[in-house]
This record gives sequence, C-alpha cells and structure tokens, in this order.
Amino acid sequence: MGTNQGTIEDYSLFSQELQEEIPLLIYKPSHFSTLYKYSVLIVQDGKDYFQMGRIGRTADLLYTEGKIENLIIVGIPYRNVEDRRTKYHPNGGKQQSYIRFLAHELVPFIDNHFPTYQVGSGRALGGDSLGATVSLMAALKYPNIFGKMLLHSPYVDEKVFNVVENFDQPHLVNLYHVIGKQETEVKMTNGEIMDFLQTNRELHDLIEAKAIQNFYDEFDGNHTWKYWQPDLKRALQIMFAKHETAG
Repeated sequence: MGTNQGTIEDYSLFSQELQEEIPLLIYKPSHFSTLYKYSVLIVQDGKDYFQMGRIGRTADLLYTEGKIENLIIVGIPYRNVEDRRTKYHPNGGKQQSYIRFLAHELVPFIDNHFPTYQVGSGRALGGDSLGATVSLMAALKYPNIFGKMLLHSPYVDEKVFNVVENFDQPHLVNLYHVIGKQETEVKMTNGEIMDFLQTNRELHDLIEAKAIQNFYDEFDGNHTWKYWQPDLKRALQIMFAKHETAG
C-alpha cells in the first residue's frame, strides 16, 4: 500500500499587526475535499518543520495508516535568526504583535480559505525551542482560539512561568510537551548556555499543578532536529488521533 502524498503550497498574507507580508507553507492531505472539515496545526519555524522535520511526509504516512484525523498544517517560516528572536522570544520586541497576528489575522485567513472546524479544540500551535515558547504563550493568551499545543523543547524563563502561573482556564487546553535528557547545556543564539532540561521539568510540574491536560516525555537526545524529527510521528498521533465517530 503506497503512501498518498499531500501537497504543500505557498500562500502569503499581509499582517496589519506586524506591517509585513507573511509567507505561509500550507500542507493539505492527498484526499483533501471541501466536503470534509479539517483540524489545523500552525507551526512556527515553518520551513524547518517541513524540511528538517519532514512533517508533511509524516502526516502522509499516518493518513495512509488511518492513524490521524483530517488535518491541515500551516508552516510560518522566519526570515533569519534575528526575525525569529524578535517574534518568538518572551522579551522580543514583536512577540505580542506576532501573537495577535496568529489569533486575529492568521486564523481568520485559514478559516476563510479552508473548511475548518473553527473551534479552539480544532486548532493547535506548535514549534521547537523559541517556536514552542511563543506557541505556549499564544495559546494561553487565546485558549478559546488555540486549544492544543505541540511543544518541542521550549525555551522557558520567568515570563513563561508567570503566564502559566496566571492561567485560569485549564479545561480549555491540552498540550504535548517533550524535552531531551541531554539538553542541559544548550547554546542560545545570543551565545548564552542554558539548562533546558531543568526549566522544562519545572514547567511540567507547574502544568501538572494547574491541572492542564498534557502528555509529557523526556527523550534520549539533545536540542536538535535529529531528535525532534522522529518524535513528530508520536506527536501527531497523540494530538490528532483519528476518532471513529468523526464524520
């Protein structure tokens, strides 16, 4: 049984919040049809997820095996390291504007172009490292819009802890959270060395204390796509499991 290949198409929209044209890579499964409704996964580091993460190929495989529900994947590429930091980092100058862009501009754009469920439980945000950080912060700010998160080795600092600490709608969200056991000395883009494992364990404890539904695991590996890539198969199956009753 061969794998049916989905398509990845280029789109773009102008963001009023960011005052720039935002490119998008959008994956649709091979059997895409407007007769069905689709869940949506929006990933930061969009090009990385498609190229290094091979997320489209992984989704193709899972569809063929009947393991995941109807899903559209929207990748948002970053221009360069500096652009990524200013939009994703908790102290980034454009982070708040970027989060508003996700909720108020990107979501309506996707809902207008594709047959989506248009509910929080049908939308997920994902990313790795700083991309996971901004996904977490955006979903906790807009839990009615983004009900799911896929977090691969998020960068966690005081601001992130505060956002989780102050979150009071745990019933609205569900998250997938993994961190590598060797992520004890991660070199940041600004040259600083940081222990991601320790902060992620603390984040997980806080998520548990807040009674937020979550899947948590520590994989044997470090802060690279070598380990995030194979993990995507499990992440998609857990967060977008096919339910027999779904129409």
